[in-house]
Amino acid sequence: MTIDDPARPETPETSETPEAPPSDPTPPAPRKPTTWSALRPLLLRLHFYAGVLVAPFLLVAALSGLLYALSFQAEKVVYAHELEVPVGDATLPLSRQVDIARAANPDGTVTAVWPGAEPGATTRVLMADPDVPEDTSLAVFVDPYTGEVRGQLPSYGGSGALPLRTWIDGLHRDLHLGEFGRNYSELAASWLWVIALGGLLLWIGRRRKNRRALFVPEGGPASRRRTLSWHGSVGLWAAAGLVLLSATGLTWSRYAGENIGAVQDGLGGATPVLTATVGDAPTGHEGHEGHGGGATVPAAQGADVGVDEAVGAARAAGIDSPRISVVLPADGKGYVVKETDTQFPLELDSVALDPADGRVLDRLAFADYPLLAKLTRIGIDAHTGVFLGLFNQLLLAALALALVLLVLWGYRMWWLRRPGRPAARGAWRKVPVTLLLPLAAATLLVARFVPLLGISLLLFLAVDLALALTAKARTRAR
Repeated sequence: MTIDDPARPETPETSETPEAPPSDPTPPAPRKPTTWSALRPLLLRLHFYAGVLVAPFLLVAALSGLLYALSFQAEKVVYAHELEVPVGDATLPLSRQVDIARAANPDGTVTAVWPGAEPGATTRVLMADPDVPEDTSLAVFVDPYTGEVRGQLPSYGGSGALPLRTWIDGLHRDLHLGEFGRNYSELAASWLWVIALGGLLLWIGRRRKNRRALFVPEGGPASRRRTLSWHGSVGLWAAAGLVLLSATGLTWSRYAGENIGAVQDGLGGATPVLTATVGDAPTGHEGHEGHGGGATVPAAQGADVGVDEAVGAARAAGIDSPRISVVLPADGKGYVVKETDTQFPLELDSVALDPADGRVLDRLAFADYPLLAKLTRIGIDAHTGVFLGLFNQLLLAALALALVLLVLWGYRMWWLRRPGRPAARGAWRKVPVTLLLPLAAATLLVARFVPLLGISLLLFLAVDLALALTAKARTRAR
């Protein structure tokens, strides 16, 4: 991802072309222009404008994303009192722990229970509470061995983000500016894959003396050539991860996300939903399964086997992961017991149970998800740092740091070669029409489904045209 200035000729410092052979009395025949030689100036110009104008949004997204990747481990330290307890000899029944949480917050309504997944972990009892933000539950942390209430904190999302991670997540998603702020992250995600792939092509297509320089940055004194080497090599290693971050980020963006969801549904890749309505036979898994963390308020129910019997029935039905979420009956729905282990191999099966007798109403196995739904779930979990745990979070941190460095190196190269003019205008005229027409059609198609990319591209063209007209007016005035 190079912010470069191809308008100037290469200097000895930056040239990587081997020395010309001794002069030959017979002049060589002119080389026929290749597709790459015609396409490269157009790609350089696009990469230049995108790098200069979109890079600030990428920098903010990368810095906030770096903080988010580190927030998982920070959360364990900051909220250690709520999350961890000494291991005891025996655990209390879940129903008893729920009663203790109700007594600690009588104004709340219990909606779900997350038993501790490993020894020494507290049980998280989630409540609908008017004092917490919308789409957020109040988590009461109960010592499963002694019944001590260790604290109460807002909990957001399927991963149970606590206040620190929730705040950083909001910063990364919308800068705490609401729906308007989401445009920043969608713009960054819309251009990240374009800049990453464009920079990758430019770096691979660059002439060099040896292949090692393609993968390994050069050493030596500080110079533009060394900065370019680090920029290109690190960009090469990070390109695949950055493209995946861009794609997964767009799946739940404001505008492109709706279009992507419609395409996914049209291809039969909708995420199936568990049927949990009491009194209805399973009718198949249709529609979408939400990923939000909002609570639903339970309605009054009749006979209820209780949460302990519900978990036992779910275990008998094949829900054997130690990491589970138990959603209590609400609004004519039964118990829903979900596996929540995103470590490999994934354990994400779920069952719905009749609260009157624990009978299985429906079962949904992750193995039965359509392929696109599986890939979407894994991609989103990887983007949010819950897939593969600590390894996933370290990889996200590395990608975010790489993106920060790539942006800074790009601006440094632009500064060292100031005024940093892009490739000459009219580069598109040199592209063969057999390539230009499919390229234009593909651009229009992508802009249709990723609207912020299309709008900002039109803005780039308008800026470029304005600069051209200004330069032409100045030339005439001389």
